[in-house]
Amino acid sequence: MQIDYDEITKSIAALTAGETDVVSLMATVVCELHHADDRFDWTGFYRVTGPQMLKIGPYQGGHGCLQIPFSRGVCGAAARSGEVQLVDDVDAFADHIACASSTRSEIVLPVRDRQGALLAVLDIDSDQPAAFTQADADRLGEILTMVFGRL
Repeated sequence: MQIDYDEITKSIAALTAGETDVVSLMATVVCELHHADDRFDWTGFYRVTGPQMLKIGPYQGGHGCLQIPFSRGVCGAAARSGEVQLVDDVDAFADHIACASSTRSEIVLPVRDRQGALLAVLDIDSDQPAAFTQADADRLGEILTMVFGRL
């Protein structure tokens, strides 16, 4: 089953309408996304909790790393650069942090509030190589802006 972005966007919009608590929003978004696509092996948020530091937030799947500095890994690269990281082969990413040995590819998107402040990154891992496309990045980015860009 592959994600139907039109349907998931409508569902997430309805479920998050009027909510302003960031953790509640993250939990809802991650649950909906994770169960919408068989490619998504681990789906979660790493929250900005201090200077140059991400800590695990709501997620679905096996255990994740508890903290990731901005200076390390794919999540750190997304936080540091402010750009989507689309990694077809995690073994080819020089600084990849292997939180799960099953991960083959990954997409990580920055999550910003209305003022543009970095709140977190959304990390989606797949046990399939080259599982994600630019279209995934674009549509997931739209969902994140819809939910968190109003805060």
